Amino acid sequence: MYYVYILRCADHTLYTGYTTDLKARLTMHNTGRGAKYTRSRCPVTLVYSKGFRSLSKALSREHALKQLTRAEKEALIEGLAMHI
Repeated sequence: MYYVYILRCADHTLYTGYTTDLKARLTMHNTGRGAKYTRSRCPVTLVYSKGFRSLSKALSREHALKQLTRAEKEALIEGLAMHI
């Protein structure tokens, strides 16, 4: 499986990425070995994730999420929280 995810950083910014192992990737971000963007913004919290069977679908979703405004991302995150 391939996962697209959104992290909320300690400075309240949002980071979007993809991985094959969410738990390991979150650990990498929180130990400063993840993306350059998150290194100085730890700790990070996973606020959205979605799994895909193909890499191309995951990358397409990641690209689509990166095109959203912050307000649109927040709405997506809040919408998910209401369904949990």
